[in-house]
Amino acid sequence: MESIQYPFWAWLVFFAVVFAALGIDLGIVNRKSHVPTKREVFAWSAIWVSLALSFNLFIYWMINAHFGNHKLALIKTQEYLTGYLIELSLSVDNLFVFLLIFSYFKVPKEYQHRVLFWGIMGALMMRMVMIFAGAELVEQFHWVIYVFGIFLIYTAVKILAGKDEEFDPEKSTLVSFITRFVRISKRYEKDRFFIRKSGKLMGTLLFLVLIVVEASDLIFAVDSIPAIFGVTTDRFIVYTSNIFAILGLRTFFFLLSNIVDKFYYLKYGLSFVLGFIGIKMLLPLVAELIIWTGLTNARAMQFLQDFLDKKYNEHLITISLSVVVFTLLASILLSLLFPPEAVREGSSRG
Repeated sequence: MESIQYPFWAWLVFFAVVFAALGIDLGIVNRKSHVPTKREVFAWSAIWVSLALSFNLFIYWMINAHFGNHKLALIKTQEYLTGYLIELSLSVDNLFVFLLIFSYFKVPKEYQHRVLFWGIMGALMMRMVMIFAGAELVEQFHWVIYVFGIFLIYTAVKILAGKDEEFDPEKSTLVSFITRFVRISKRYEKDRFFIRKSGKLMGTLLFLVLIVVEASDLIFAVDSIPAIFGVTTDRFIVYTSNIFAILGLRTFFFLLSNIVDKFYYLKYGLSFVLGFIGIKMLLPLVAELIIWTGLTNARAMQFLQDFLDKKYNEHLITISLSVVVFTLLASILLSLLFPPEAVREGSSRG
């Protein structure tokens, strides 16, 4: 379903909620750098999930009140929830990258939260540019959606084949470029990103880590944003679901960093989800080709035309949400019930 014209105050509510929560997080709870306790991590994980789900209720109320359209409100809430779950599940891969980055740069645990916090702030802007540019491309050049679909299928096959590319800071041209042209201290100066040395401003090692984290988010956004466009091209839905998912990711990093490797089958679930969405994005092209060739009967032709006229969109969104939820739950459950030999042996030794 295409974008609708949301009232300006809806955007204000979204940014007010996000920045208020981030302000409380950094300005009060984490004003001093420290390693989050398990209680803090569980509490903030619950807060971010609750905020995301509460905002979905706000979307329903806002659309129903502003447009007086109950059916449209339900469709948009399903789109939001599907996008949120897709982005959240795809972001699990980010956890491995964050662990790699923090391990390589030997980032003290008490500074990791600060890096992830400001990484999210940068992602707010980067994702907005990418999402709005992508949505504009799809509106102006509809065939771009087919390119996204092919890309998602390619990504699904790559993940299934175990060829998912990793972000290696040691081999990163970005790291080499920054350290060559920008003055970067080779040590941590507590939790500061910049210091003055000999009267000149220079970045600390923590600032370099922040840039690498931003780069990794940009890399993963290339996969995740096309996936959500397979559900909807509504800018408001895509952006808000995207941001709430990565806001929670920062806290989930501390929650899942020690157990994420146990979800062995999750990558297969993600591969299936990406492949499913990619195929779904290509279905209109297939329908147009079948109609163009005329190799079917009148009843089937009418069905395909109704599909192209988006008369089944409500059902397709429901199906997409059901497939995403079932696949993710099934892959997590299978990982817990049938862990790979290496994980099982490690647990028995422990």
